[in-house]
Amino acid sequence: MAPHQQRVVEEKQELDNKIAKLNLFIGEGSVFPTLDAAEQERMKVQLDLMFQYSEVLGKRIAAFSA
Repeated sequence: MAPHQQRVVEEKQELDNKIAKLNLFIGEGSVFPTLDAAEQERMKVQLDLMFQYSEVLGKRIAAFSA
């Protein structure tokens, strides 16, 4: 794998770790329900965009071997 491709793989791994942590914070955290509704919505939007970004990175990685 070329160095620039390896960086994409590592970026996706790091992003997926952040997604898991934010998803846990939103779904099971005790702090999230105490935040105001606007902040909760911003965090949910952030999580959604992170998922989309991860999907794009996954497609790029899949194309490396195509």
